[in-house]
Amino acid sequence: MPTAAFIAIGDEILAGKFQDENSPFMIRRLREQGVDLKRVVIVPDDLSVICSEVRRCSAEYDHVFTSGGVGPTHDDITLEAVAQAFGEKLIVFDEIVALLKRRYGKKIPEPAMQMARLPESSVLHWEEGLRFPLVSTHNVFIFPGVPSFLQIKFEAGAHRWMGAPVFTARVVTVNDEVSIAETLREAESRWPAVSVGSYPRFNEDPFHVIATIEGRDEAEVEACRQWLQVSLSSLEEQAPSE
Repeated sequence: MPTAAFIAIGDEILAGKFQDENSPFMIRRLREQGVDLKRVVIVPDDLSVICSEVRRCSAEYDHVFTSGGVGPTHDDITLEAVAQAFGEKLIVFDEIVALLKRRYGKKIPEPAMQMARLPESSVLHWEEGLRFPLVSTHNVFIFPGVPSFLQIKFEAGAHRWMGAPVFTARVVTVNDEVSIAETLREAESRWPAVSVGSYPRFNEDPFHVIATIEGRDEAEVEACRQWLQVSLSSLEEQAPSE
């Protein structure tokens, strides 16, 4: 299955000036796309840090997604960092210049021209409905940091990163995690392709534990759920009453 990393870029996130809205969106949507998100990291507007993270993630994962740092201001350095990560130069893309001319006229402000300088191997994906193309360099897709813009571009390009869907189910029990640990372990041993997790809800009344079952084979997920439902219900019946 395809793997991915998401790199959120911006001092403003680390300083708490703005809440990170992009990571939760990417986590949810990549999951729905059947892509295994293996790494999420927030990095500052630091050229060497961004470059190092992009280089590392590009080598380790099938897809890398970045957000932020692609505008016209002094701290928008993502494009330069991506270029350095692959040992490339920034070059002017005429198609982007044409877009900027339609907005600013023949005399494009120099800060705006910064957005037309991309890593030399970049590919412009003119997805349906986009006024500005989705840009990729090797296996790195470069997204804007504004959440609404990122979401529009993600949905437009979503067909480019697809995997097998993940099926999920859950079983709720009033037993604590110590009591159910062996049962959950046995479930994973019976269905090796299924992932089982447990999540206690201490602040909810009554206390309970949610056991989750996930996998790419729907029949196996359901079989595991049914077995866990019976097994955990049996444990509840055996538990001594207070």
